[in-house]
Amino acid sequence: MQPIEIFISYARKDELLMKELEKHLSNLKNQRIIRAWHNQQIPAGAERAEQIDHYLESAQIILLLISPDFLASRECYGVELRRAMERHQAKEAIVIPVLLRPVDWQGAPFSQLQALPQNGKPITTWKNRDEAFQNVATGIRYAIAFPHLDIDEIVQEVRQKISSDIQKRCGSMRVLDMEQPITIDSIYTTVNILEKLTGNQRRSIEELLEGCNFEDFDRFSLGRVQQKRIPGLEAVQKHDKLLILGKPGAGKTTFLKWLALQCQAGHLYANRVPIFVTLKEFAEASGRQSLIEFIAKQFAECGIENSEIVKKILLAGRSLILLDGLDEVRAEDQKHVLRTIQQTSLQFNGNQFVMTCRIAAKEYTFESFTEVEVADFDTEQIADFAFKWFQHKDPTKATEFPKALKVHPGLQELATNPLLLTLLCLVYGEQAGFPANRAELYKEGLDVLLKKWDGKRNITRDVVYKQLSLNRKEDLLSQIAFNAFTRSEYFFKQRFVEEEIQDYIRNLPDANLEPKTLQLDREAVLKSIESQHGLLVERARGIYSFSHLTFQEYFTARRIEKAEEDSTEIVCHVTEKRWREVFLLTVGMLRNADKFLLAMKREIDGILAKDEKLQQLLTFVEQKSCSTKASKASYKPAAIRAFYLALDLARDLNFALDLDLARNLDIDRSDRNLARNRNLDIDRSLALDLTLDLALARDLARAALDRAALDRAVALARDPKLKQKLQKLRSQLPSLENREHLDQWWKTNEQNWSERLRTVMIQHRNIGHNWQLTTAQKQLLNQYYEANCLLVACLNSDCYVSREVREEIEATLLLPYNRSGISTRPKPKTQPRKFGNAIDSLRRAIGWIMRSIGL
Repeated sequence: MQPIEIFISYARKDELLMKELEKHLSNLKNQRIIRAWHNQQIPAGAERAEQIDHYLESAQIILLLISPDFLASRECYGVELRRAMERHQAKEAIVIPVLLRPVDWQGAPFSQLQALPQNGKPITTWKNRDEAFQNVATGIRYAIAFPHLDIDEIVQEVRQKISSDIQKRCGSMRVLDMEQPITIDSIYTTVNILEKLTGNQRRSIEELLEGCNFEDFDRFSLGRVQQKRIPGLEAVQKHDKLLILGKPGAGKTTFLKWLALQCQAGHLYANRVPIFVTLKEFAEASGRQSLIEFIAKQFAECGIENSEIVKKILLAGRSLILLDGLDEVRAEDQKHVLRTIQQTSLQFNGNQFVMTCRIAAKEYTFESFTEVEVADFDTEQIADFAFKWFQHKDPTKATEFPKALKVHPGLQELATNPLLLTLLCLVYGEQAGFPANRAELYKEGLDVLLKKWDGKRNITRDVVYKQLSLNRKEDLLSQIAFNAFTRSEYFFKQRFVEEEIQDYIRNLPDANLEPKTLQLDREAVLKSIESQHGLLVERARGIYSFSHLTFQEYFTARRIEKAEEDSTEIVCHVTEKRWREVFLLTVGMLRNADKFLLAMKREIDGILAKDEKLQQLLTFVEQKSCSTKASKASYKPAAIRAFYLALDLARDLNFALDLDLARNLDIDRSDRNLARNRNLDIDRSLALDLTLDLALARDLARAALDRAALDRAVALARDPKLKQKLQKLRSQLPSLENREHLDQWWKTNEQNWSERLRTVMIQHRNIGHNWQLTTAQKQLLNQYYEANCLLVACLNSDCYVSREVREEIEATLLLPYNRSGISTRPKPKTQPRKFGNAIDSLRRAIGWIMRSIGL
């Protein structure tokens, strides 16, 4: 077979680029496939025009090296281009434009021809020019192999034949415990991409914590990323070769399947053939096939028997190759798979490649691939996913689900992961809500990440970590979480994690205690935890955290529950807000929470034990609650004490505690159903007393500028003397119409008028005392109050606690220290009732009060 004659037409200023191209055609020359000619080869003394005409007429392929200088050259554009197009139209030669430098060539005689490189990017704009020239050489090889092929017809024919196969393999998904598959199109939520890998950023722990408060830590700060997100489709269109990295369950496979469906439907790259390859299946195929052979086999199953069709499509650069799950390839298959991907992506450079891999599993670099990272779902994506999930099954849940998440920040945090969001939707759909014991739900989510997600897809992992049972893995993670949490660390250095891992694995049976082996093992285990489950995430170079604060809290609570150590080591944190969720999770995990709750109660009682004035305040609260008609009502004394503790401190604590009371005792002020309930089992006289006291406290706190509270107090007052005094105080207030006069009057009379109102409140209702607390005392009281709210929340959670302990704690809530010792207090003689009765009574009272005062 004679070599194909190639004529190269170029402008003189592009001579260096022409010679570079000539080098890349050397392999074709060496194989005697081509013989290239250009005007640099004209011998001395020969007639230039005659030589050019001779080779231009005999060439079977004519390369036009397009640049601004080519289009400006009279010889290139006016002579060589004109004759080349005449021969092309007469089908005497194939003309191939090669884009050297950026230039406007739209409308030129060759503008309808397929140009090289195949992506239409001029060679000088490529980051790697060798890749660009290789693309051109591959395109020329293809033109030689299939000179008369109509590639558009082949592409459309192949697209048609593989359509049902793409739909079958990519059209639906079934994960976790779903009863039936769900179509990708119906559930797909737009994926966002981070163009810079978070683990590659060089930031310190201080920078990661910038603006955060350890006591009031924003749980979403752990996963917050400062860089701009871009839509996944934009990233695919921007890069010819893309490696998409992400945590387990981040939605990588779903995104790849969606790309295949969009391409097949003609919404994306309608002139390309979508080729979806599960790399695990490819790696485990018999005979160590090349990627081309594997794809040809897929095509054959769709009725495309000619194996050369694959090469024709790839040589023409007309495929979208989607390679899913690089991290799922077994260790023994990795070299073969990596080598094949590298070779295929270089050999068929003009095609679009998109590959996925778990972020920490990537220990190799594909030089031609751009690495990006899948971003966590934001609030809008969560709502969109939930709406699509529920819209056909139960439209009401489609809107209620995001609202339910807001009530539980820990669950909302987990919902940023699409896999865990799917789990939450399944649970919410089955139970019409989330379970009361969140620890059980968190455990189910962890089971998904620790075993189910890989197990359902028959993926086995390797290294030392695989030798650990599920229980040991959880023990290890619990140790890391607990030790970091007790040190107030949300972000921790890699060395800390590795030392914790080493400390754990060195105590395992058959552990190799050789220092170098331990060093290698601890590094391998850390990478395995990160890549296999995504529970530990590298937030910056050498700095880790749990993927969600919820998981760190859960594992901390698990460590407390498993250790069964002295509770005093833990309950000392009862006043720290960041420990609140850990306490709630712990009591939910304990087989019997009696000991833990009693320890909490003793710790809380000790907060105010040494402050005489605060003890006097608690004594007053007890006396006030006893003086009400509580004994005739369904309320428990503890509930009334809580009400008056909040009420009498309205001025000292900016009237916040009555709202905190509603929140921390599980009372929803906005629950209109409760407010509208007319069949409340309450003592009306007591309710009126509570409403009157609340109105008076509000008026004093609001400095009488809002007349509604004072008018309500006047209307509710049943004591004639109290009513008369309140009416007199009301009459002294100037009209609201003249605001300037009112402000002036109040500036002059505020202190005197407020003190007279306070005197009336103390004399007739025994409320409104000015306790004159110091800042330190206010802080102590706030801690005491919040800690009691936490104790009540623990009791009202789905924990197991004996009835006797419930009643002992209830009976001694908010009492002075010398009256609150539950260990010496006699057992109640009344019939035992659930602690919840007191809280339910207070809830009903507050509901009635809010309705009465128009809230």
